[in-house]
Amino acid sequence: MPSPQMLLEKLQALPPERLEEVEDFIDFLSAKSRRLAALDRLLAVAPALVAADAPPMTEEEIQAEIDAVRAAARGQRADRP
Repeated sequence: MPSPQMLLEKLQALPPERLEEVEDFIDFLSAKSRRLAALDRLLAVAPALVAADAPPMTEEEIQAEIDAVRAAARGQRADRP
């Protein structure tokens, strides 16, 4: 596994346009990690929902939840300097 110092040295050697690509890839990896974490949280509560005999969500309810989370995330990003 490369050390943070080695990665930093490699980053410093890249031209600016390549740094933008690296940043995009880091953002992609971060988003992927967040999606996987969200799926893990969902799967962790699924047995409790089944045990509680909770009714399944409709596609519209699922989409509304997704939209609400995305709107909240956009709001948090807008608050950052």
